[in-house]
Amino acid sequence: MDDIREINAKTIEDFRAAKGGGAFTGRPLLLLTTRGRITGRPHTTPMMYVQDGDDLIVLASNAGSPEPPDWYRNLLAEPKVTVEVGPEVYIATAHPTEGAHRTRLWSSITTRYSFFLDHEQKAGRTIPVVALSRVL
Repeated sequence: MDDIREINAKTIEDFRAAKGGGAFTGRPLLLLTTRGRITGRPHTTPMMYVQDGDDLIVLASNAGSPEPPDWYRNLLAEPKVTVEVGPEVYIATAHPTEGAHRTRLWSSITTRYSFFLDHEQKAGRTIPVVALSRVL
């Protein structure tokens, strides 16, 4: 666990220093900052995204863990989040998708990135598909 925290901290530092450019140019990577549901402190997580119209879509796969990631539980408690993508930083509302919308996104994403199917099978749970909708 410490290794992933160190990797994430370095990725966040490098991403911000390059303002999402440099080695990150063209990569579907964003930084998502949520408020801790218990502490109220900000927590930033680097993650892959897929664009869907004006929304950015992220998946709470937690690399196939049976438990969803902390950032997902945080945004359920407080859906107002900060998104850093490329040089942009903005406030968004995070909302888990449902029904036909989720089905469409899941199908589209797993066709391109089949490892999410492996994550879902390994996790033994439905992987939440979250839309990040820009507010400001």
